[in-house]
Parts: sequence; C-alpha cells; structure tokens
Amino acid sequence: MQYTILGRTGLKVSRLGFGAMRLPMQGETVNRELAIPMIHRAFEAGVTYIDTAVFYCQQDSQRVVGEALKGWRDRIVLSTKNHCFEADEKAWWTNLENSLDRLDVQYIDIYNTHGINAETYDTAIVPHIWKWLEKAKDQGLIGHICTSFHGSRAFFRRMVDDGRYESVTIQYNMLNREFEEEIAYAKAAGMGIVVMGPVGGGRLGGDSEVLARLVPDIRRIPELALRFVLANPNVDIALSGMSTLEQVLENVEAASVETPLGDADLAIISTQTRQLAEMAKLYCTGCGYCMPCPSGIDIPQIFSIYNTGRVYGLWEHARAQYARLAKARRENHLPADACIDCGTCAPKCPQGIAISAQLRAAHEALSAG
Repeated sequence: MQYTILGRTGLKVSRLGFGAMRLPMQGETVNRELAIPMIHRAFEAGVTYIDTAVFYCQQDSQRVVGEALKGWRDRIVLSTKNHCFEADEKAWWTNLENSLDRLDVQYIDIYNTHGINAETYDTAIVPHIWKWLEKAKDQGLIGHICTSFHGSRAFFRRMVDDGRYESVTIQYNMLNREFEEEIAYAKAAGMGIVVMGPVGGGRLGGDSEVLARLVPDIRRIPELALRFVLANPNVDIALSGMSTLEQVLENVEAASVETPLGDADLAIISTQTRQLAEMAKLYCTGCGYCMPCPSGIDIPQIFSIYNTGRVYGLWEHARAQYARLAKARRENHLPADACIDCGTCAPKCPQGIAISAQLRAAHEALSAG
C-alpha cells in the first residue's frame, strides 16, 4: 500500500480510501455479514482512511463504519460530513452529535461540509457555520475542518484562496478531468486532495473493449481507472466506493503498485479519451434544445447513456442505467420506447440528429443483453 500526507492536516493516510457509500445492502439496511469483513480486509491490507456520511446506505452507513472501527479506531482516519446549511445552530450540532453517536466515537478526524458550492459557502458557511466548526474543533469533537465539493471551477479557486479548509474531496476520473488544473492549484496551496468517483461512480466498473486497449498490460477497467487517478501526483487519496470483497482486493492490488502508470501510458489515455469525448459530441452535445419532449422523454439523458456504451464501450453500466430509468418511468424521465415519432424535436437539433430514429436505436441497444 502507498501512503502520503494529507495536505495541511499532517495526517499520514493510505492513498486508497474506503468509500462507505455503496456497501452491500439487505433490504433497507447494510448487510453486516458482508460489509464488515470487507472493511476489515481493507484495513488489514493497509487502508487507513474511511469515509461515510449521514445519508449513505439508507442512513445506515455510519453505524456500520462505527461497528467496523471497533479495535481499529486508533489506526484509521475517519471522515464524515455535515449536510446542514441552515442558520439553525441547534440543527447543525444535532447532526454532529448524531454522527458521533452512530459512529460510536469520541471524535471525527476529518469533518466535511457536505457538497458545497458558491451559494452555500457565501450564505451559510462563512456567515455562521464556520464558527460552529471551529468551536467543535476546540472542543476536540473534530480534528480537521474539510469539505466535499460540488461547485464551479471559479468558486473552487476562490475557496482555495480563502485558505479555510485543510482538504477537499472532489470528483475526478479518467472520463471527467474538468478540475485537473484546480486540483493542482489546491495541492500547491497545501490542501489535501481526496478524489471521489475514481471509477466514475461505477461507469468504469465494468468491461470495455474500447478502454481495455489503452494500456497493454491492463485489461480490467476498474484497475486502469484507479491507477490513472493515483498516477496524478496532486492526488493524495483515491476514495473508492466498494461493494464486494473482490473489489476490495482488486483496488488494494492496484493501489500497491509503486508506479501506477508511466508517462507514455498517461499520454495515450489523454489522447484517446479526448478523442472519445469529441466523438460523443458528434452524436449529441447535450444542449437540450430538443426539450421538452411531448411524450416526457429526457432525450439528452437517453443519448448520454447510449454514448456511454457506443463510444466508451461501457455497455454493462449503460444498460444498468437504462434499466433503472425504465423501471422508474417518472414524468419527463421516460425511456426511449415512449417516443411516438411526433417529429417535434428533430427541427430543433443544431446537429441535425434524426432523434426519433436514434431513440429507437438507443432503446434496442440498451435493452439488449
């Protein structure tokens, strides 16, 4: 296992973190018989960072993590989050106290404001929440004030320049490199960098003949995805949401390679993924001009799922996404077979896509298998 120092926190952490958002479920609760041995196996293999949050796993994740920490607490860096952005101090403290209770710990090492953006930062965190965070830290209830991030690039840099947070958890993976420069900017400023979604939220969890050809010695796409993130010297932790023991073992092995990927490999990946992204735009740019659909189909969403398969070769994930959409059948989020070929959308498409025909093709391809 590789280790590093998590920015200004000064904490020594494993470069692979255990994301406790996708633990195996049994009905409405986490399956302890599967989840706790998985977490312990990760700890035994050298993983020293685990992340959870209030709403993960039907609000059961924190409890399971707390149970798994028994006997390990002094060796593990524990991260969780507070999603409260109200001007209600009691509600904020209640969230913290509930997390301490569910986790059954005296303190939390990494305490994150959950998924901030410019609005929550300016209207909630700076005016009042920051005082509560500092008070909790002074009381020894939290060790380090950190955040997870879901804002814009411009706000990210402003947040870094403010210098409040010690580390940030942010999306970054082989198919989503939007914040690559910002990650380097934050790292240079001394912030710890924790990457969530290194396997693309599951998109890169299956097989792909397209992506498997990028690096000759790597055939498993999850391994390629994880090693790509870990090859970035500005990334401290790749936080992977693991659901099976097999995923734990595969990720541990990938995170134990001293040189995740070489410069030549990274250059190939950069070139090919950029070309694939451009190819996806030829099909649909997601501009939304075709909307709203009279039949209630989210056309850009369907085409985005379709492109996941036909451009990137990630058919397993694409079909699973489409199956969930078809099962839900919510208003304005219907699957492609709801198309009545009315022709309303096609004249609005700046790319001249034959939308009805493409929807039929998407349904056929995504319903197969």
